[in-house]
Amino acid sequence: MTFDLALFKTSSRARMLGALSSGLLVGFSLPPWGWWPLAIIGIAIFFALCNQTIRRREVFALGMVFAISWLGLGMMWMWWLTAPGYIFAVILFSVLHGIAATIADKVGNFSVSRPISHCLAEVVRFSLPFGGVPLATLPIAFARTTIADLVAIGGPILATWFVFQTGSVVTAYFNRRESRAKVFQLVVVLVAAQIFSLFMPPPKSTGENLRIAIVQGGGPQGVLAINTSARDAVERHLKVTRTLRPTDQLDAVLWPENVIDVASFATSREFNEIVAEAKRLDAEFIVGITEDAGPNRFTNAQVVVLPSGEITSRYDKVRRVPFGEYVPAGLRNFLNAIGAPMNRIPNDAVAGKDPAVIQVAEKNVAVIISWEAFFAGRANSGVEAGGEVLLNPTNGSSYTGTVLQTQQLAANSLRARETSRWTLQAATTGFSAVISPQGEIMNRLGIGEAATLIFDAPLRSGRTAYSHIGDAPMIILLLLGLIGARASQKRRAISL
Repeated sequence: MTFDLALFKTSSRARMLGALSSGLLVGFSLPPWGWWPLAIIGIAIFFALCNQTIRRREVFALGMVFAISWLGLGMMWMWWLTAPGYIFAVILFSVLHGIAATIADKVGNFSVSRPISHCLAEVVRFSLPFGGVPLATLPIAFARTTIADLVAIGGPILATWFVFQTGSVVTAYFNRRESRAKVFQLVVVLVAAQIFSLFMPPPKSTGENLRIAIVQGGGPQGVLAINTSARDAVERHLKVTRTLRPTDQLDAVLWPENVIDVASFATSREFNEIVAEAKRLDAEFIVGITEDAGPNRFTNAQVVVLPSGEITSRYDKVRRVPFGEYVPAGLRNFLNAIGAPMNRIPNDAVAGKDPAVIQVAEKNVAVIISWEAFFAGRANSGVEAGGEVLLNPTNGSSYTGTVLQTQQLAANSLRARETSRWTLQAATTGFSAVISPQGEIMNRLGIGEAATLIFDAPLRSGRTAYSHIGDAPMIILLLLGLIGARASQKRRAISL
């Protein structure tokens, strides 16, 4: 670290290169690469570089370059979906981190203010614009480590701050001008938070199970809905479903998101086929459908179909994918005018409004559809409404590679820990998986594989601390921490 600081002390160009490299380290900490220690190393280097300049414009640029390389790598899957959207998102969120770096530089007390400022930048990204784009986040990188236990207390915000603060402590440790007492105090806070998270009592099992078969139809990736027949996915999932037997004694069969794309599900051929399979297996079917909802509008829902042919429960997706399932108001004409490929999004999804819960075999089941897995609040909505197990039906067949798919698995690992629920992910082309309340992936189907996963999902009642308190307390604590850091810096300046 001493060598690095000496090397980058006098050259702004070297500092920019260092910020670019440190952001790449954070990017490679994310799935599918998963080298999570690189995130702490990258953050520590970035904070050290910020300490080497007193020019606010350069600090802003360092923050932007750091985030561009981090998010550009971690969100690269977006390029194949919408290249303009990818560029816009990376630049926008990088500006947030440039602003965060500038605010921390103004506040002073860098070992405290830098992690808080950049964590608050992530808080904004979790919510704005268009409802938030919480992709390539730090908690996803640490989803399979003990650091992820923190989400049961303070959700993804606490885990994000913890990682930034750990990197800041590393920077402070190698900074000879930083007080050793302060470094020790920060280490104590981090260790105390981690220990507290490890000994939090989890919600208890109800002693009951739901025996669920996850169906993954398989097939190719990188296929847009406008370029394929809606019937193809149905045929693949019916073929796999027919490998199940009545002797499997299932409570329910889970199909992924929007496998069935029809004008009206209740009057469709596909409905009759689902009812026939439900009767054959004597099991309820949890099926992903899209239906017409007026001119150029559709709904994306998960419905429960009984062997009797009755549709008893329904959840309509609340968090829609911006520029994937809908175009934000007022932007469609503008994007058409500049030549954006709006033919890929000919219709807009109608947002649901209900809690994320359905009834399956007379049990409350929390359900989050696809993209909603990245939003802690949606999973918690289902648990608040009484969900005793968490389902995430999804459709990742539009995306090439495994960047998004592995990050979604990691996101569901976080949702499992936050809610302390067994979590079942069902994907059209993979990955489908079973995840324990401790965030461990117990079983998984590969990309393109056509198969089923049968699992007796233990039901759980009760809620974690995070499920009760949500994000507001952590945001308030971060803001108070930033105010406190500023006040401490002023007192120090006066004493000098």
